[in-house]
Amino acid sequence: MSSLNISNANEGSGAELDSSPQFSHSYGQKLSGFYTYLQPTPLKGARLLYHSEPLARELELDTSWFSGSKTAVWAGEMLLPGMEPLAQVYSGHQFGQWAGQLGDGRGILLGEQKLSDGRYMDWHLKGAGLTPYSRMGDGRAVLRSVVREFLASEALHHLGVPTSRALTIVTSDHPVYREQAERGAMLLRVAESHVRFGHFEHFYYRQQPAQVKQLADYVIARHWPQWVGQEECYLLWFTDVVKRTARLMAHWQTIGFAHGVMNTDNMSILGITMDYGPFGFLDDYVPGYICNHSDHQGRYAFDNQPAVALWNLHRLGQALSGLLPTAQLQQALEAYEPELMAAYGQQMRAKLGFSESNSQDNDLLTGLLSLMIKEGRDYTRTFRLLSEVEIHSALSPLRDDFIDRAAFDSWYSRYRARLQQEQIDDAQRQQAMRAVNPKYILRNYLAQLAIDQAEKDDIQPLQRLHQALQQPFAEQPEFNDLAALPPDWGKHLEISCSS
Repeated sequence: MSSLNISNANEGSGAELDSSPQFSHSYGQKLSGFYTYLQPTPLKGARLLYHSEPLARELELDTSWFSGSKTAVWAGEMLLPGMEPLAQVYSGHQFGQWAGQLGDGRGILLGEQKLSDGRYMDWHLKGAGLTPYSRMGDGRAVLRSVVREFLASEALHHLGVPTSRALTIVTSDHPVYREQAERGAMLLRVAESHVRFGHFEHFYYRQQPAQVKQLADYVIARHWPQWVGQEECYLLWFTDVVKRTARLMAHWQTIGFAHGVMNTDNMSILGITMDYGPFGFLDDYVPGYICNHSDHQGRYAFDNQPAVALWNLHRLGQALSGLLPTAQLQQALEAYEPELMAAYGQQMRAKLGFSESNSQDNDLLTGLLSLMIKEGRDYTRTFRLLSEVEIHSALSPLRDDFIDRAAFDSWYSRYRARLQQEQIDDAQRQQAMRAVNPKYILRNYLAQLAIDQAEKDDIQPLQRLHQALQQPFAEQPEFNDLAALPPDWGKHLEISCSS
């Protein structure tokens, strides 16, 4: 994979093409002026380092795609029939300020694969070289950021959180300069759409209402076809975008995930997680946790994410003001808080083992979280151990984790009394709780250990961590070390946007 010449699979043998996925490019064909066509720029000495076997199966790719000449696809050295690579233009608000034109500065949308079940999946190559939207950047990604995005998107997917997915990691001998020289890398990621809030903002601020409408009609026809032609299709669509975003925030909050850079250009129109940069999963429960060391004001702190998402939706609503009257925009936005609270309440009750709503539930939740804050308890471990509670036992596996035993005992007695109202036996409840309280999450230090070895071309830690994250709720004794509490250094890693 060291060639720097882009080739097309049409030039290969017929045998190779027989098993090729089918590609089209509706974005390129229907949205002229929304992008720039260009080819990926390959890396020097590029080679496939790792790929996700489960995702490959979902994309109907056999093992031949990950060995031999076909691996050139993952480094941007070979295009498949139907691919028309392009870089999208969009704009956005970054850290609350209008940033103007942005766009795919290092990513290229290769095309849309049609799966046998009729779904379409974008193939997007990240780290593929300079584009007209690179601004002061070099269009590249480094191996550490590619490994982190690969693991994060896989981790969230298997936790049940809507997200883009990562298929392949390509490494190289190509030097990329950040704080120091690092190895250039590429990531092939897939998603049903890469359209962002910032796409609509771009044309709104350029005073091009026809393009805003054109884009809205495109995404509705592509992803909400049931509303095409309906009188209130824009209201129905925007309301659903609001609700999807609210549910995503609930998911993030309940699993302890902080995105780190919730700019409007990083917000998906489908309500999926995308553009992983300085993300982090909670270790100690710190509501104000800031995972991005460049976020000096704490705008994107863990507990501020739901409010920021609503702020971003208001910016999207403003961009759609030519399609909907103010009253309807407000009507759609008012759906956010009820949807957020309903989803969050349902998920947190499940984490506590409550199958029905009760007036005591909020007090019990806030009481536990307050104890966790006071003593710096680990978010994931606390809820996982809570899953082992037995109703009729005064002994709790959690008790030894708390220094203030009296405070814990007081909370625990009220919690046990509430569980006794559930009319469900311990075994059933414990099974249900373990299904929503993960044992394995992508802790920063685990990702760093995998990165350190990947930079030496040793994929064993990466492979092992990826395997454990595919079953985050299961007991996997062979991976118990990956469920251990982090070392102190692992809680203080600085993660930046530099990638």
